Parts: sequence; C-alpha cells; structure tokens
Amino acid sequence: MATAAHDSKLSGQGHTYRRFKDGDHEWGNMHDSIFVQDTSHKCPTYIHKTPPCQGSCPSGEDIRGWLQIVRGIEKPPVGMTMQEYAFRRSTNANPFPSMMGRVCPAPCQTGCNRNDVDDFVGINSVEQYIGDSAIAAGFKFEAPAELSGKKVAIVGGGPAGMAAAYQLRRMGHASTVFEQHPELGGMMRYGIPGYRVPRDKLGAEMQRIIDMGDITIKCNTTVGKDVTIETLESDFDAILWTVGCWNGRGLFVDKFAETPNCVSAVDFLEAYNKGTMKYTAPRVVCVGGGDTSIDVVSVSRRIGTLANYAENAEDSATGKLVHGEVGEKAAPAVTLTTLFPLDQMTAAEHEVQDALKEGVTILTEVMPTALVLDENGRAIGLKVVECVMKGNMPVAKEGGKETIIEADIIVSAIGQFGKLDGIEALNNGRNQINADALYQVPGKPGHFAAGDAVRPHLLTTAIGQASIASETINQYLRAEELKKRPKVDKHHFDLMEKLHEAGLDPAGYEDSRAEDMRGTDGAKYAVHNYDDRSKNVIVPSKDLFLGHFNTVARNLRTEDVPTAEEVLGHFAERMNPLAEADAVNEAKRCMSCGMCFECDNCVIYCPQTAVYRVPKKQATLGRYVATDYSKCIGCHICADVCPTGYIEMGLGE
Repeated sequence: MATAAHDSKLSGQGHTYRRFKDGDHEWGNMHDSIFVQDTSHKCPTYIHKTPPCQGSCPSGEDIRGWLQIVRGIEKPPVGMTMQEYAFRRSTNANPFPSMMGRVCPAPCQTGCNRNDVDDFVGINSVEQYIGDSAIAAGFKFEAPAELSGKKVAIVGGGPAGMAAAYQLRRMGHASTVFEQHPELGGMMRYGIPGYRVPRDKLGAEMQRIIDMGDITIKCNTTVGKDVTIETLESDFDAILWTVGCWNGRGLFVDKFAETPNCVSAVDFLEAYNKGTMKYTAPRVVCVGGGDTSIDVVSVSRRIGTLANYAENAEDSATGKLVHGEVGEKAAPAVTLTTLFPLDQMTAAEHEVQDALKEGVTILTEVMPTALVLDENGRAIGLKVVECVMKGNMPVAKEGGKETIIEADIIVSAIGQFGKLDGIEALNNGRNQINADALYQVPGKPGHFAAGDAVRPHLLTTAIGQASIASETINQYLRAEELKKRPKVDKHHFDLMEKLHEAGLDPAGYEDSRAEDMRGTDGAKYAVHNYDDRSKNVIVPSKDLFLGHFNTVARNLRTEDVPTAEEVLGHFAERMNPLAEADAVNEAKRCMSCGMCFECDNCVIYCPQTAVYRVPKKQATLGRYVATDYSKCIGCHICADVCPTGYIEMGLGE
C-alpha cells in the first residue's frame, strides 16, 4: 500500500503525513487482511462533510465549492462561464465578493487544513478574482418575478442591511433601506479607506443589489429622528435593524472622555472617508491593535499635516470643521500602541507590515496609564507602561518601563458600540440590540436585528447574520414554523441540486420496489451510498490522507505599498488582483476536504476492482465513483488512500 512506509516530515512543521502510527503501518498477514476480509460487514460510504474553511467563515460561504469551480473540477451548466458559475456559487452567501476578497481578515485561511501541509490556500485572493471578474463582465443577480406582497423595512444600508435586502429579494420580498449617511456601504464606505475598498467596486456591488428591483433606498434618513418606529411598524410587515455601531469606546484612563483632542477611531475614519478631513495634526497617537487602528495610522501618514498647523485637531476629526484644498504637506509622526506582541496583534499580518513600511511607529506590549495635559486641559502626550496579559486583562509589568508619547491628537481604536438615539426602546442597556439565535428581537414580534448592532465583529459576520435573519423573516412573513438552525449553519453544497442541474435526478422510489434492497449500488431511486453530514461534521486534517499532497507555493497577490518617504498622498489601491492563471493555480491548491475531487486513488488502489468510475453521462461532482458490492471485500484501502476524507468504511454500522 502506498501509505505503508511514507514517513516524510515537513521541515520545521513537526508533523507527519503517515496515516498510521509506528507498528501499525504494514499488514501482519496479507492473506488474512485481504482475501478473507469478506467476512466484514463494512463497505465504503461516500460522506460529504464541511471543510474547515467554510466552518470558519462567519458568512458561511461554500468556499470549497467555488474553488472547485475555478480550478475546473466542478463544471458549470451549459452556456455559463467558469467565472459566472463561481460568482453565483460565492454570492449564495455573500453578495460582496470583490469587497470581502480585499478586506476580510480571512478566518477561513486560518482554519484551512492545508496549513498542516505547507501554507493555507489564498482564499481571499481567489474571491477577489471572482468579484472583480463579475464586475468587469457585468453579471447581475437573479430575482423572482413574482413578489410575496410583503414589505420589509431595513434600518441601515451597510453590509448587513444590503445583504439582507439581497437575500430577501431572492425570496420574493420587497424592502426599503433607510440609511443615515449620504451613500450606502456603512463601515465598508465610512470606516475603511478607499485604498483598501475601491469606491467604484463598492458602488458596483451595491448597485447590483438595487438592480434586482423592488429595493427602495432612502439615504440621509435616520430612523428615530426623520422616521419613527411606529411609522415603520404601521407601513411594513417586518423590520430588520442593522444600524451598526457608530460610537467608539474611549480609553480607560482618567479624563479621556472630557479631553477635547481625544477622539474615537470611528469619528476619525468617518471624517476622512466623507472627505471633510484632508489633513491631520503633526503628532498622532492611536491605541488599538486591530484593523481599525491600522486604518487610522495609515490614513494619517497619507493625508499628512501642514507646516503651519494651527487648528484644534479634533474639529476636523469629528466633522465639525470641513477642510478645503490645501497646499504643501508633510507626513506626520504617527505612533500605534498595542497590548500585544507584533505577531499577536488582531490586525491582518500584512496590514501591520504595511504600516511599518509606511513609517508608522508601533509600540507593542504597552498599556496606556494616563493622559499628559497642558494648562488648557488638552492632551499633549500619552503615558504608557510595559504590560503583560493576565487572562483578557492587561496588567502593568513589575518594574516595567514607562514612556510618554508626545501627541496633538489621541485616537482610541479599542472597540465600538451602538448609537441608538431615537430608538432607545431597543437599547439593551449596553447600547446594543438583543437578538435570539434566529435574530428575532425578544418581546417585539416582527422586529429582527443583525450585524454590529447585535455584536460588533467582522464585516463577514454581519453578512452571515443577515442571511440567517432573512431566512427567519421569510418564515415569519409566510407564517411558517420557525426552523431550528443546523449545528454547522452554512450555505452547503447540495448534491441533489447538482444532480438536478445536470439532469440526473434519481428515479422515484415507487418505481424501484422490485429491486434488491440489500444495497443501492445499482438502484435508480437513490444516490449511491452517499451520506450528507455537512450540517453536523467539520472534517479535520487528521481525517485526510495528507501524503497525497505535494508542497506547492502559494500564488501571492502583489502589493503596491509605499515607503515612509512615498506614503504622503499615496491613495492608490495597495492590493493587486491575481491574473486568471494564478487564480486557477491557487484554487488547485485546495485539498477539497470532505468532498471527492476526482483523484482516482480509490479506483487505482482497490485490489478487487470493486471501486469504479461512474459512467461520464451519469457522473457529477460528489458522484464520480461508486462501489460494486458484489466485489467489495471491506479491506478499507480506498478509505485509507482517499485524500479528502470523503470515503469512510461504515456501511452496515
């Protein structure tokens, strides 16, 4: 057997590809193990499981599915390109592939089983390729022509609100989106700078949703101020609250809240992204460590400062002062402090490295202890001390060094909470909105909530919550019983849908009763020996045959990151997309965990020729091989050499 003596280890990774432990790697008696194994009741079963990339994705994308499409394993329907098919599979869960391919911190890549071979699959880079290709080709979303007659009010036009409008329209429900800002996008537009989220592509992905029809947009409209809750309850059949979190948390030091030039990252970035703040103070200090803090310091280095800077920095950073066009600038001194070591910051690693290259000073493992104030009560510095983490709390290190960082403005990027003015009835006491597991607001029938208003987290988390909330709203509007969510709550590949798409629907069971019931290998009413456990099981790397996979370097996106000398005025996008060939090659690195990817190992290694390829006209993804039970002796070699964990010896158990 090919696995028997395979004992190669990857340098520095401390793991083995061997399927068996020492002493278990060879058969004691081939005759007993193979030729009389027909006494076993076990035969191969084909088990669909959820890959850990999808299990780690808060929006639940069928990542393995669209990687299989890009690489050419799963074929699109006749008349559809690979790019469009991948786009439609991706956007079942997430209507913003171009955006998420750029800015999502990619928990899917952290979860990727390929990390136990060499390095994760560049999922984000392939997703960006899918999203950008869709925009370039002008792909549109499909929506049913017949509407339910129900109307949903969506309060908030950010990623959660617009994802919900999209999902609800696919279900046949019209909606009206109330957005307080002049344009749609929420934190994607007003919290992330344009060199990370190109505004033309953001606009295209928003417009594609609106183009589905029967989605009304009302910008510059604040519910609780311009429209009352009572009006929404009267005019709409359901209300979804996706209001986000537009207040930033202040630092836990004395007098931060009342010190004028201490501001939140939310206000700072909103002022920049609205275009009202075109430069900042000469000395900027930001406290954080996540992606938001990186955006603050990177923006500060880009917009620069003035040689004769004479204003109060907080005025422009909070939108009170609108900057006009200015002349010559210089890059300010920018410092970021964080509680954690550099490699443990919550910001994406490449964002941290980019900030360092751009001239940002990062002080790690320090905690703020006090503001240094002048006679007017303005901050002129921030005192920090070396710290250690005890649980989730920082504690000053005994004898730790103290440092005073000079500052003209201090920005807090340590968290956000809701701004619920005018809708206080929804406030749970923590400036957020309560929601149950189905995203219903407890005690308020017809009210639902999703996104940061429920729990501040990632953009992709908000998109995933909106999808589940939309399904709940759909059941509510149709007066259906609310369904319990599955253990692994994702947008799963559905083999029955795939068979239908390929014109291979199983025959009715009634037509096949005369057939032998001892197995389904020849039955027309069943999918041969297939079991879908994707809603319950996430397949770990230990269930794969890792020895099948060679070490293959990632196809990396290139970045145009300015140096400290070049950063001033550098607003071009940093992340370059993959070319098609590179996107295809990167998709080929996917190990297809939990689903057959047609490698033929089981066919090649079966000593009884019991495992065979399904005839091409009857085959599709997930039904590439089958087993002749009259030949199978239960030797389990096929399961041992299956790279993806798709085959298990379980029939009869």
